[in-house]
Amino acid sequence: MQVKAPDRTAAAHRARSARPARPARRPRPSAPRWWRSRKVQGLGYAAPTAVFVAVFFVLPLLLVGQMSLHDWPLLAGDRGGNAPENYADVTESTLFWPAVRFTLLYTVIVTVVLLGLALLLALLVQESRPGAGFFRTVYFLPSALGLASASLLFWGLYSPTTGPLSDVLEKLGVADGPVSFLGSPTSALLSTVFLIVWKFAGFYMLILLVGLQRIPHEVYEAARMDGASRGQIFRGITLPLLRPSLALSLLLCVTGSLLAFDQFFILTKGGPDNSTVTVVQLIYREAFQRMDLGTAAALSILVLAALLLLNVAQFRGLRRADES
Repeated sequence: MQVKAPDRTAAAHRARSARPARPARRPRPSAPRWWRSRKVQGLGYAAPTAVFVAVFFVLPLLLVGQMSLHDWPLLAGDRGGNAPENYADVTESTLFWPAVRFTLLYTVIVTVVLLGLALLLALLVQESRPGAGFFRTVYFLPSALGLASASLLFWGLYSPTTGPLSDVLEKLGVADGPVSFLGSPTSALLSTVFLIVWKFAGFYMLILLVGLQRIPHEVYEAARMDGASRGQIFRGITLPLLRPSLALSLLLCVTGSLLAFDQFFILTKGGPDNSTVTVVQLIYREAFQRMDLGTAAALSILVLAALLLLNVAQFRGLRRADES
């Protein structure tokens, strides 16, 4: 008599059927219909930035505007409106117009020298050749240093008693005695310009280098095949196609130079004889030395208005150049 082997398949089926059934997954709640709109999503994503700008820019700007129309000593607080007395006091100050002229002169010198040197450095390290990466890093390294720290470093280098530059010039026979790099208006200005160029040349070189690398190599090859010289290629191809990067560099350089404060405050403190006082230094003097926040706020509003007008003029000029 043969005994039939148990049907394993049937046994496994019965075991699976005996297990308790898994509960069905609940469908995920769908997002509300109003959130599915891209406009609403965009507003939601931009809300944190909008709040940040409102709290740290718009509200302080409104407060400065209010202070510029009131008699507002630093320690006494608001004493009531006095418009437009604060603006009249600013323009009648003996340091206002000299500070404006010096700031504009400093801006022109720094912009021309800094952007010219940055473009030259970008052209030198444009090609991927041996050592190009090393020099790019070396040129950019000073930009990693804070402006206040760089100013303190150069203040020590420029010191005629403890700084090494004066001793080096004496040993080379260039100078007969200790050299005062910050002792005259001209030398103080040029010494500060050298500091700014040393620190920011690598930063602007990087901006221009990115613009240079975006220019297709085929354009250069076609120009060379047509017999164009290096000067013609630079004037006809490089500069026109580099215009967006140059525009950004020009905007940043001009704005930063007009708002110069740290370097002059640390190196010269406005001297000698108030010859290196910038507009922002004048705001600092009005607020924290003369204790008049109203006049300082009025001067801040004037500087903001000048920067807005200048930026609008730059954008319009660049737009016309692109359209032509």
